[in-house]
Amino acid sequence: MLGTFVNCLAIIAGSLVGLLFKNGIPERYNQTILQAIGLCVILVGLRMALGCQDLIIVIISMALGSVIGELIGIEDLLERLGKLLEKKFSGQGPGFSTGFVTASLLFCVGSMAIVGSLESGLLGKHDTLFAKSCLDGITGMVLTSSLGVGVMFSAGPVLIYQGAITLAAGVLKPLLVPAVISQMSGVGGLLIMGLGVNMLLKQRIKVGNMLPAVFIPLVYYFIRSMI
Repeated sequence: MLGTFVNCLAIIAGSLVGLLFKNGIPERYNQTILQAIGLCVILVGLRMALGCQDLIIVIISMALGSVIGELIGIEDLLERLGKLLEKKFSGQGPGFSTGFVTASLLFCVGSMAIVGSLESGLLGKHDTLFAKSCLDGITGMVLTSSLGVGVMFSAGPVLIYQGAITLAAGVLKPLLVPAVISQMSGVGGLLIMGLGVNMLLKQRIKVGNMLPAVFIPLVYYFIRSMI
């Protein structure tokens, strides 16, 4: 769990630095910075998505995962949690919830979160999560300067999400063949692109409800191995 703890501390530290800059940056600059980040997020997601050749699995995973996510209502749960935290800790308006949801999904959806957490649990190696910590700290700083303090509270979902994967690593190890990791990364890349579109165009792509799609390749491989 060391890697996950460091990751969460990096998000908090980066967000605190971002808060120092927030009040000194005019709103029009914040908007431009946020759009620039959105473009970078789309680029990262595109590179991940293009790295997977199993398009059928990716498409099926996205469809099934979206249905599961809608049934659970993941995005609504995140938004309700964000608004609850907003009432308790902030008087800055609806931006708190937006920052919380956007950052939580961005920090949880990529392959580094999954692979790094598995390495941490299986091998006791934290290099991937340490590298992710540096990236998340910088991203958290920039996001907080544009979206506010809600970004900092995304460290909570990151702790739960990556911690759960780390603790479950022993069970998941037999399923994590290279093809499955590639498929999970491809799905994750598409979700990250969706986040980038939301940041750029203020659209309502329910990326949170698509989150279960990342794990559909694992389920598919498990079922196929049992037949």
